[in-house]
Parts: sequence; structure tokens; C-alpha cells
Amino acid sequence: MAEYRRVDLDTPVGGRRRLPRFDDDAVGAGAEKVARFFGTGQYLVWQTIIVIVWIALNAGGWFIWKWDPYPFILLNLAFSTQAAYAAPLILLAQNRQEDRDKVTVSADRRRAEQTKADTEFLARELAGVRLAVGEMVSRDYLRHELDDLRGLLERLEAKLDDVSADVSDSAGDLSEPIQGDLAEDPDR
Repeated sequence: MAEYRRVDLDTPVGGRRRLPRFDDDAVGAGAEKVARFFGTGQYLVWQTIIVIVWIALNAGGWFIWKWDPYPFILLNLAFSTQAAYAAPLILLAQNRQEDRDKVTVSADRRRAEQTKADTEFLARELAGVRLAVGEMVSRDYLRHELDDLRGLLERLEAKLDDVSADVSDSAGDLSEPIQGDLAEDPDR
């Protein structure tokens, strides 16, 4: 008797037959097309016309050979087969739509988070600008302060004019200065 090695047992003798592979996206897209067609009025009209013609041909006396007599078992079988295929196709289309909805919700959630982060950033920036503007002098405030200063200077000038008028009442002070007097004045 021949000895079997472990390597020999791990290797299959013949190739296994594989089932054909289908592209899930292509099958899903086809299922969505069928599901969309089942949900239209056009499908209902065509199905109604086919049922009426089927019953008329099988119940009426026009044909000698009636392929589906009165209880219409073959018609019921056709409807059962159509329903057996329609339900999974519709479920497949719903699953694909659910997957698309999940992707859309995820993208919406990311956009909402980004928008929230942007809004919070802008709120912080706006608060910083408001604080900076609050510390700045406004044009109206500066104008008001300059008007107050101008009024104060006018009052000071008026008082100085009054004081100098009181001091200059003596006739000796009214002499004209000469150039040498200004140069020799130690206060200047």
C-alpha cells in the first residue's frame, strides 16, 4: 500500500466546478429597474390587459385548444412565479436604496460637523473682533472728545486774555519791545 503524504492530501485531485460569478452592482441595478417598473401604472395596465386576454382566450369558445381551462391554474402559476421573483427583486432594490441613504446620511453628518466647526470658529473670531472694536476709539467718540478739548482751549484762551488784559492795564507795559529785549529775556 502506498504511503500518503500530508502535502498530497492538502492538494485536490481535480479542479472543483465553480458557480458563475455575477456582478452584484449589475444585478442590483437590474433589480432596481424591475422594481421601478413594477411600481408604475404602465405595468398595471399591461398586466391587466394580459390577464383579460388570457381569460378571454381560455374561457371563450374561440379556440378549440384551450391551454388553461377555467380554474386558470397556469395563470395562477404565472402570477405566483412573478410574485416569487418580484418580492426579492424589490427587497434587493430597497437594500441598495438603504445603502445609498446610509452614505448620504454619513455625508450629511460630516458636512454638518464641518459646518458646526466653521460656525464655532467664526463665532470665536467675531467675539475677538468685538472685543478689539470695543477697545478702539470710534470716530464719533473722538469727534466728541475733540469738541470738548476745543471748548476747553477756548475757555483757557478767554481766561488768558482776561488775565493779560488785567495785567496790561498799566501804561508802562504798553511799550513796544525791541529785538534786543527778546534775545536777552532769560525766560525764553
